[in-house]
Amino acid sequence: MTSKTLSKGILRALAIIAGILLIGYFLYQIRSVLAYISIAGVISLMGRPIVLFLRRKLKFNNTIAVIVTMLVLVGIIVGVIALFIPLLVQQGQNLSLLNMEALQGNVEHLYHQITYYFDVSSAEIEQSIKNSKIFANLDYGFIPNFLNSFIGVLGGLSIGLFSVLFITFFFLKDSKLFEDGLLVFIPQNKESRLKKSIDTIKDLLSRYFVGLVFQILILFVIYAAVLFIFGIENAIVIAFLCALLNLIPYVGPVIGAVLMMLLTMTSNLGADFSTVILPKTSYVMIGFAIGQLIDNFFSQPYIFSNSVKSHPLEIFLVIIIGGLLFGITGMIIAVPAYTAIKVILKEFLAENRIVKSLTKNL
Repeated sequence: MTSKTLSKGILRALAIIAGILLIGYFLYQIRSVLAYISIAGVISLMGRPIVLFLRRKLKFNNTIAVIVTMLVLVGIIVGVIALFIPLLVQQGQNLSLLNMEALQGNVEHLYHQITYYFDVSSAEIEQSIKNSKIFANLDYGFIPNFLNSFIGVLGGLSIGLFSVLFITFFFLKDSKLFEDGLLVFIPQNKESRLKKSIDTIKDLLSRYFVGLVFQILILFVIYAAVLFIFGIENAIVIAFLCALLNLIPYVGPVIGAVLMMLLTMTSNLGADFSTVILPKTSYVMIGFAIGQLIDNFFSQPYIFSNSVKSHPLEIFLVIIIGGLLFGITGMIIAVPAYTAIKVILKEFLAENRIVKSLTKNL
């Protein structure tokens, strides 16, 4: 290998690295646009069954079917905003206006009630806790701060609502737009396979995302009903947050349980622990457990078996790997990404024994 060849190789490698860095920087700068495109893609997948129904069953023109679908989607969004978001904002503000000093004192009082109830307190333990100032160091504002951040995200998304709807319209109207862009990079003898893969992916993910919406709705109704029955303040916002956290596989329900238990107990601060706080919190957590049982044995198996067609153990491993590689985001996108990869592998590597085993239900 001559020095000239070596230098050319080094320069080519540096150029590739520089190009990758520039592309990464560019994508980072337009991350908002990418977020709009991603949201529009999910909405278009959920609206796709409506378009297909209007076109195939009612014989609507494609453009008319898309317009009707968009009106339905916009109506749903406007209805949610008009009926739901103001209530969330109001209840979030109620939590954010809590007197933090009073809350800190009440939590300390709650702690002493718990230790007294379970007969685990002692002068030495109380003195050591007092000396450590553990309660003084706790950040009691994390709950309202979290809620305010969440409300802020909703407000930020509302700014890009028009952009999302605009992109969604063209995703539905020109459904082949993305597909045609990919075909440019694919040899002509493999175009039919790619088209078939994309259609299959669209069908599977459409059912998956629609199923997730119903999954959240079922949990929200159960949680809200339980919280209302036992008179928990801010029931709507607590139920909504805990149902939404369920989108994070495995970790989300645990966080939701802790959040619901903590907010239930703090909503009854000042009441007697043994006769009010403990029984009410226990009943609420039983309701939470019932919601999780319904989700685990009905909602999730239905979604996975009828949409992505994967075994629960297979899904578990994929989600864990996604979480290890990309954190919470990886856990959320693991199932859709894995489904798309399975479809493509089945179409292009159908004779491979491993691929056959993984895709036998597709």
